[in-house]
Amino acid sequence: MRWIIFVVVYVLLDIYAYQVFRTISRYSWIYYLYLFFSLVILANILYQFNSGSGEGWAGAKSYAIGFFLVFFLPKLIFFIFMFGEDVVRFIVATFRKIGNNSNNFSLPSRRKFISQVALGLAAVPFASMLYGMYKGRYNFRVLKHTLYFDDLPAAFDGYRISQISDIHSGSFDNPEKIKYGVDLLKEQQSDVIFFTGDLVNNKATEMDDWKEMFSSVKARDGVYSILGNHDYGDYVQWESTAAKEANLERLKDVHAEMGWNLLLNEHRFLERDGEKIALVGVENWGAGGFKKKGDLDKAGAGLSAKDFKVLLSHDPSHWEEKVRYDEKHYQLTLSGHTHGMQFGIEIPGWIKWSPVQYRYKHWAGVYKELGRAMNVNRGFGFLAYPGRVGIWPEITVIELKKGPKPA
Repeated sequence: MRWIIFVVVYVLLDIYAYQVFRTISRYSWIYYLYLFFSLVILANILYQFNSGSGEGWAGAKSYAIGFFLVFFLPKLIFFIFMFGEDVVRFIVATFRKIGNNSNNFSLPSRRKFISQVALGLAAVPFASMLYGMYKGRYNFRVLKHTLYFDDLPAAFDGYRISQISDIHSGSFDNPEKIKYGVDLLKEQQSDVIFFTGDLVNNKATEMDDWKEMFSSVKARDGVYSILGNHDYGDYVQWESTAAKEANLERLKDVHAEMGWNLLLNEHRFLERDGEKIALVGVENWGAGGFKKKGDLDKAGAGLSAKDFKVLLSHDPSHWEEKVRYDEKHYQLTLSGHTHGMQFGIEIPGWIKWSPVQYRYKHWAGVYKELGRAMNVNRGFGFLAYPGRVGIWPEITVIELKKGPKPA
């Protein structure tokens, strides 16, 4: 039933899109060509999601989603303009009929100008989504932040942290571009590197082609990692519960084989000149139906509010609902998960917007509340839509400084 509704909506939007091309051009082959491509896109996405493929939202399914969005977003713009014009045409026709006391009711012709405006505006998301698939998904950026804490141990003043999140290796298809991103991470030469979850889309085998590359990521104080919601294999069908559990154990082994220290509701200490900070890592804890295996009490057992703590927790909703109120005072939390929805507009100092903000209050960048701070990484990889528009793949570098922030 859901696919019938989906097809009906798609065809309805296409009717309005067809009218745009028909109003603008007198060459019928143009709008017939558009309809051909539109139907191919529809047929492909229906096939991909009803063929029984077990690959999740990656591979051919991912590209089906991508090209669907490339065509669907412009259709919405066409619909808004054309339906709006239909409302105006209906009102004008009604007043003409009443004013002329006529029995005839006829709608005015469509105005070419309206269709031209609609086409011009629709070209923006069309071109942007194509760019996001061609180049944006590997447009890696290094974002740097300096965070000040009064209770930071003096030995860690100037300590540098690199964070990546949401690798989603099952979506990768360009080793050269991924190597560029990994090399960019290594070039930061931070004291420690943190990975905050979602190494794969679903299966541990997705890392087979990328494990060697990510094994080259090193830091003086090590690489620490946690699990994200996708790492548990919840989004594909397994032949048995045992197979699913074996996949998770294999994924844990992958972390170890890469030399990454996987934290599973536990903590470790980093020491420097006789002082230390605690690294706390929890399993996934997410609001809104996501897995809640994270156990903050267990992970922080034995720690006190006086200890300086860096918490790794994949989903930022954990910080919003629990962490920021915890009596142990987790000074800094590092999260990911949202990807910034891989789509939005960011102009530093001017605007920061993505549709994901209507789902997550804390969705990208640094947030400070109640004397605590959190950074939400926009993600290294991508999922479902095989691209990024405006929200680029991110490597975060955070420098810890002792004392108040300078005025």
